[in-house]
Amino acid sequence: MPEKMPAGKFKAECLQVMEKVRKTRRRITITKRNVPIAQIGPIDEKEEKSFGKLKGSVHFKDDIIDPIDEVWNADS
Repeated sequence: MPEKMPAGKFKAECLQVMEKVRKTRRRITITKRNVPIAQIGPIDEKEEKSFGKLKGSVHFKDDIIDPIDEVWNADS
């Protein structure tokens, strides 16, 4: 179960709380009048990067550089 912390204390100790979350990898629930309003937790470090995510998913059927055998007018 995540640790609970009042919003006022979180506001005063925000940077220390973030460092604690980073080190312990545990979530902290922020409360206001003992009601949970937010949660701070570690980011999953195994996040996939967007660049290269689709690598290998496109396959060319024919040569994409050779001209096609179809006449068309791009200016019309």
